[in-house]
Amino acid sequence: MDLPSLVDDALEVTVVGSFSRVGFVLRRLLFGWAPAADGALAGRTALVTGPTSGLGRAASDALASLGARVILVGRSAERLAAVRDALVATHGEDRFPIVVADMGSLASVRAAVGQLLETETRLDVLVDNAGAIFPERHESPDGIEATLAVLLVGPFVLVSGLLPLLERTPGARVICVTSGGMYTQKLDLDDLQSTLTPFSGPRAYARAKRAQVALVREWARRLRGTGVTINAMHPGWADTPGLAETLPGFYRAMRPVLRSPAEGVDTIAWLAADPAAAAASGSLFLDRRPRPFDRVPGTRLSASDRRRLWDMVVALSGAPDPAPKA
Repeated sequence: MDLPSLVDDALEVTVVGSFSRVGFVLRRLLFGWAPAADGALAGRTALVTGPTSGLGRAASDALASLGARVILVGRSAERLAAVRDALVATHGEDRFPIVVADMGSLASVRAAVGQLLETETRLDVLVDNAGAIFPERHESPDGIEATLAVLLVGPFVLVSGLLPLLERTPGARVICVTSGGMYTQKLDLDDLQSTLTPFSGPRAYARAKRAQVALVREWARRLRGTGVTINAMHPGWADTPGLAETLPGFYRAMRPVLRSPAEGVDTIAWLAADPAAAAASGSLFLDRRPRPFDRVPGTRLSASDRRRLWDMVVALSGAPDPAPKA
């Protein structure tokens, strides 16, 4: 093993060194990351959910800077318009359409899918980024625990509905933004909606992200041969309003070493634009390198667990299985 890989592995073991800005800076130097070519995404269309702040806002900027036409999908028309106007001012052209959708409402997601299928002829990149942490347990309009609805079931319906568009776009890529916190949680398939134990917002979030990553692996298996790739990435610990609001103690303690949002989304831009990432599917990335899906003993989901989870999410979506044959 070469020296950069040895150092990278050592950083992974430390966790703090890996997830903080230290890891990003060292890996950039060790592996000599090259910036994406100018216009790498020119003529291509990307979609970002949750683009109005934090990582979603930074991802929208990064993809726009590479020349992409970026569809902004979020709950607030006013906030989406503000982001669009800022992107137009920065990039000098209006290539940032708005689609209003609440990822926690299946009717809203399906309406957005219908709009996109009517207006779009291609979809090269789909970035599943929208997320939320709720202080108390409550259910979505569809009777699904809200964290699970926003982070898992809504995005599943979005990808399922847009699958025809993705499949007819050569080299289409789906990128799911997860969280390193998912490593700490075991997913209880008998309590997927957090009804049997006391509710914790951060724990529900981490479990939903673990489920998200498990579905990425199952999606990749079922989409094999279609030309559509799907991967997860986690941004490390980035300085975002969401982190400051939901984990204030952690934010205060770690703020000096938090990554900037732009550093956090570097791997999103790499997965979206770099030819070297085109062949990857069903993997989890941090800082442009594949990482293990499990770190803590007892948290691993087997292949049969992932298939069971898939069937449960299909049932929650209330729609036919979008990829029944693998």
